[in-house]
Amino acid sequence: MRNTTERQESGWTASGTALRVAVRWPNRWSVSPVVETIVFVFGLVALGYLAGLTGYLKVQVGDALTEFAIGVALPLLLFRTMAGADFHGSAPWALWTAYFSAAAITWIAGHLAMTRIFGRDPQVGVVGGVAAAYSNLVLLGIPFMLGVFGQDGFEVLSLLVAIHMPLMTMTSIILFDVFGHRKNGRISAAEILRAFLRRVLPNSLMIGILAGVLWRLTGLQLPHFVDRLIDSLADIAGPLALFAMGLGLRKFSISGNVLAAAVLSFLKLFLMPAVALCASLLLDLPPMTAKVAVAAAALPSGVNSYLLAVQFGTGQGLASSQMTIATLCAVFSTALWLTVAHAVFG
Repeated sequence: MRNTTERQESGWTASGTALRVAVRWPNRWSVSPVVETIVFVFGLVALGYLAGLTGYLKVQVGDALTEFAIGVALPLLLFRTMAGADFHGSAPWALWTAYFSAAAITWIAGHLAMTRIFGRDPQVGVVGGVAAAYSNLVLLGIPFMLGVFGQDGFEVLSLLVAIHMPLMTMTSIILFDVFGHRKNGRISAAEILRAFLRRVLPNSLMIGILAGVLWRLTGLQLPHFVDRLIDSLADIAGPLALFAMGLGLRKFSISGNVLAAAVLSFLKLFLMPAVALCASLLLDLPPMTAKVAVAAAALPSGVNSYLLAVQFGTGQGLASSQMTIATLCAVFSTALWLTVAHAVFG
């Protein structure tokens, strides 16, 4: 138990400027670092939501902050990590197998729940599948992993982020096209490829990752002033993303589809991390890699599932309700899965 004069620091400390959040707890309290980090992370989300709810900040401010976080701060953070991180022992193929097998099983479960239980058409089933399996690895996942596991955990997460969006986007576009053209038996591979490239190539996160990999291949060191410039922006990425996410939630609501959205949220928050846990054990992943895989699978759905529903022109209300419900429930479910992961993997 800590003395009241001691500083309990939680946050992310990558290379460069360190961001630390000091929290003083009364002497009679004993708070685990995991719980403290979860409270801190979702507390920033709640502050952003409260700022929008009270009218202190307009929702458009959240859009601007999100744009800056995704367009500038997070890509620089990913660039810095891909350019200089040591990925030895991260077992990327085993990590990808564990995580994406969990995503695939959960996607199938979500699709079947929408089509077989709720009687929705197959295209809405695709929306249900992607909503149940698409973790919020960027706005929530990056600061979350930095807060819980530090730089080592974030480096493992970066291996997921590098292929997560392209793989999930391509899968959703293909499945939606398959079900959409089933009646006339025509599937345009060229249109699928064009739709995929339009979403992936201009994506700033992918640009940051690829630029970091290319710089890494040169073997050169960044000039000191460039390194400082990148650090100054990259180190604000986490809290900025969390606050912007909370403010952005004001645009979404639980508007109908409550039971269906609740089922998808259950699959996302409980089935997916459970499968990831089992897969990590079967593949004998290193402890840190396994814990990141389970924690990433336990994260709630992000806005990309809603954006895909908007692009497809169906299931927008379902995706909005599911994202809101899952985010609210994740405050408790992530604590559960982190506790389980620590107990299993040490």
